[in-house]
Amino acid sequence: MTEYIQVMTTTETREQAEAIADRMVRERLAACAQVLGPISSTYWWQGKVEQAQEFLCLLKSRQDRFADLEAAIRAVHPYQVPEILAVPVAAGSAAYLSWLAAELTGP
Repeated sequence: MTEYIQVMTTTETREQAEAIADRMVRERLAACAQVLGPISSTYWWQGKVEQAQEFLCLLKSRQDRFADLEAAIRAVHPYQVPEILAVPVAAGSAAYLSWLAAELTGP
């Protein structure tokens, strides 16, 4: 097991997801971010099943950065209750994990 995590959040527009990705990387809360979509989401909201087209933002970070990363996402996220989930990275290539470590430390 590594100390690294992948954090995901969804947004209504590509521009919102890209803005989150850019800010988290620039603030070195994430070493890398990817925006995928559109994706189709089905979920419960306010007592009924909703369907929406969304964009998925994947952020590569470290467990000890999660609280700051979550707060930074919440500060700019347009949703009332944004999806902010972290999953642990069970394993990764040594070269990639070294790169993550270097980029999360910054200059």
